[in-house]
Amino acid sequence: MTETTNTRVSGATLDRAALEAHLAQPVRSFDNCSFDDADLSRLDLQGCTFERCTFVDTSLFAAKLARSSWLRCRAGGADFESVDAVDARFDGCDLNNTKWRRAKLAAVSYRGCKLTGASFEEVAHLGISFEESLLVGADLRAMSFKKMTLKELDFSDAYLAGCDFREAVFEDGSLRNATLKLAKFQGADLRGADIEGVKLTEAGLFKGAIISHAQAASFLRELDLIVV
Repeated sequence: MTETTNTRVSGATLDRAALEAHLAQPVRSFDNCSFDDADLSRLDLQGCTFERCTFVDTSLFAAKLARSSWLRCRAGGADFESVDAVDARFDGCDLNNTKWRRAKLAAVSYRGCKLTGASFEEVAHLGISFEESLLVGADLRAMSFKKMTLKELDFSDAYLAGCDFREAVFEDGSLRNATLKLAKFQGADLRGADIEGVKLTEAGLFKGAIISHAQAASFLRELDLIVV
């Protein structure tokens, strides 16, 4: 059932023209609305709130998303390339296989999100934060997590080449089978991370990092040494 007020739209299926009409009113809050497959590229959605909305395979290319809020939205396969999402918040969202190439993501917060297969190439990300999120198979090349506390982040099979994890603290996370070429871990606390699958050729990356006895034993077992 569609419900529309001066400030909020609920339960509607909206294409680009319908959304532009609401924005002109101006409506800035959308609940349980569908934008699936829509072309929303370059729209000004600054300060908008989206709750339980769907954006499956939607194009948001170069849209203005600064200070927007996304709560329990589903946006699998959506294109966020070149968006300006400074200070945006994503809570409990399904963002699997989304594309964020060259996006402005300064001070963006992702909490409780599914970002499996997401691509973050060449993003501006000063102050970005991830918490309790799945980043399985995500492309996060050259991203800096320096001195961050990384709480329940699953980087399994992720592409982390060139990432900076110096002095970061991992809490209940995973680096299992991640690509770590040229990543930096000096001073990082990895005791709360699953580092199974790390190759001996990559062990040097962890020089200066803090690991547990169990993790050290795992490395030694790859050398066919028995730890007792």
